[in-house]
Amino acid sequence: MKFSALPLKQITLAAALACAGSAHGAALPPAIAAQLAANYPAVESLYLDLHRHPELAFQEVETAKKLAAKVKALGFDVTTGVGGTGVVAILRNGPGPVVMLRTEIDALPVLEKTGLPFASSAVTKNAAGESVPVMHACGHDVHMSAWYGSAKLMADNRQHWSGTLMLVGQPAEEPLLGAAAMLKDGLFTRFPKPDYALSFHDEATLPSGTVGYHAGYFRAAADTISITVYGQGGHGAAPHDTRDPVVMAARIVLALQTLVSRENNPMDPVVITVGSIHGGTQANIVPDQVTMQLTVRTFKDAVRKRVLASIAREVKGEAFAAGAPKEPLVEIRPGTDAVYNDPDLTLRMVSTLQKSLGAANVTEMPAKMTSEDFANYGQAGVKAVLLHIGAVEPAKLAAAKASGKPLAGPHSPQWAPEYQPTIKAAITAETSILLDLLSKKQ
Repeated sequence: MKFSALPLKQITLAAALACAGSAHGAALPPAIAAQLAANYPAVESLYLDLHRHPELAFQEVETAKKLAAKVKALGFDVTTGVGGTGVVAILRNGPGPVVMLRTEIDALPVLEKTGLPFASSAVTKNAAGESVPVMHACGHDVHMSAWYGSAKLMADNRQHWSGTLMLVGQPAEEPLLGAAAMLKDGLFTRFPKPDYALSFHDEATLPSGTVGYHAGYFRAAADTISITVYGQGGHGAAPHDTRDPVVMAARIVLALQTLVSRENNPMDPVVITVGSIHGGTQANIVPDQVTMQLTVRTFKDAVRKRVLASIAREVKGEAFAAGAPKEPLVEIRPGTDAVYNDPDLTLRMVSTLQKSLGAANVTEMPAKMTSEDFANYGQAGVKAVLLHIGAVEPAKLAAAKASGKPLAGPHSPQWAPEYQPTIKAAITAETSILLDLLSKKQ
């Protein structure tokens, strides 16, 4: 198992922004802002189409075709099938840096319950051959639509920038496999390696029209662990003649939480969730084994290594204490690394966004324990920043905060972003950042 470590640069972003002045960034030129308004109906049409026709990870064939056709018509040099179903579109426009704008293109096996007139009714087969409903329950349709809207503005305004714009439509973000697949397929060798990489994700805790940022570690590393605990099966009425793996598993579930509460520095966030536990066939039979599945979330590399090793220790220790006939099987499947937002690049982008969206619409947000394989691009040596775009009607968000009742968010069958202001703000944000990073004045 291999882990990469990134230094966490200490920075007080608010103080730095206060001193940043106008070194970078400007509001969108009025002519470009007018183009955004004129282009929006076509962007919305794409959004509605994508929402109605979602596709699962590595099955995004039609989605990729639509995106590829759209950006090819803008003059981009387009390659499809990268990392399976990924799209790479390159627009060379003179000397300057290479800037990558990435969107995810996959959806989730979720039955949509939004009641929207354009709700998905798609059903497909997953990798196991099972029929499942499909929905853009994580807002990737919003991301793709903004990606295209920004691409069109950049293509139509080449006189305002110089360099190479690299658009990436990445498959399979949901299972955290697509970025690695594209990199393995030569994303940064067959194509120009970016100087900067940018991506946006919709956010359920921010009002639409706003952007959230966080410098440094922003989204957690994710690892999956499968555990098989072995016992001695027997009659439920004679437990003394068995070694009960159900009891062992129950002890393990509780013991694992002491790794968070008693072995970990509370300043270093860790989440250990046992999301699946299976054993036995009926009430009066003690089974001979129990299987468990865990997700583990961390930020720091050293914490990640220690926690994974400690989980194996606790599992084996509980089994030994219970007199298990053999040692449990602990299988660790490494997932994606933590997303690390380059602090200097974050500062530059925030300064730009404060001018294009207004300072009141750009807000610092806390790090999140959810994961994103956008991390892989930073690990490959690219200065990268993942930003979040508010996607909830402000009045609805305010009412939810006042009542204390949570709203539906990403991965919920009820997740329905307020898409018009969200997409428009995302296009404004992406385009203003791209124009700054590709500025002729550098």
